[in-house]
Amino acid sequence: MSLTILPDADTIAATALAAWERQASAAVAARGDFRVLLSGGSTPRRLFQLLASAPHDALPWDATHLFWGDERSVGPDHPDSNYRMTRETLLDTIHLPATQVHRLEGERDDLAGAARDYERVVAEAFDVPLDGPPPAFDLVLLGLGTDAHTASLFPHTAALAERRHWFVVNEVPQLATRRLTATYPLLNAARAILFLVAGADKAEALTRVRAPSGDVADAPARGIVPAGTLEWLIDAAAAGSGA
Repeated sequence: MSLTILPDADTIAATALAAWERQASAAVAARGDFRVLLSGGSTPRRLFQLLASAPHDALPWDATHLFWGDERSVGPDHPDSNYRMTRETLLDTIHLPATQVHRLEGERDDLAGAARDYERVVAEAFDVPLDGPPPAFDLVLLGLGTDAHTASLFPHTAALAERRHWFVVNEVPQLATRRLTATYPLLNAARAILFLVAGADKAEALTRVRAPSGDVADAPARGIVPAGTLEWLIDAAAAGSGA
């Protein structure tokens, strides 16, 4: 695990862009494709804008497949949609083929069915069986909430205990909502996980996540222990006195 403290969110995004480029190059060289699990939030937004403004031929977009690690129970055009944020900041510029953009369908009435269908989408993309070990994404982007949640793995919610499914519907009573989310088994199978954390309001959560001991139920980001690399990019405000 590595942790890098940077001046601000813009520097985090620039550093994350370099990490994306490295992971993409290595993945395409080794396996022919680059598969990324995306997150929402303001810091990834800056990264997506940088990706969109980079020369198109500087990145292997023809071999890049985009997936989402969580989604709100809204449609793709809703202001709260993680997909919409990615579309507006990145997809509308790079114009990936639809076959390379794999959206979580948060608008469906049957969210459990949407989770199962998305597992099949992931399994087919990686050419692995649904009943086998979870596949390894080349890069997973994650953020950190003020309550120490990540993806839509919120404190004291049922999804924290899921060990069989790769995606589930998570009831989040503290927000009076339901979310689709990737689970620990899938997230922790990743070849590389990159946390992007900015803002003084994240300092207390970051301190709890990085403490020598603590309960995953209280700070779900503590449960991210990937088989591959784990890198935290945080700004000075989020670092506070805990980093």
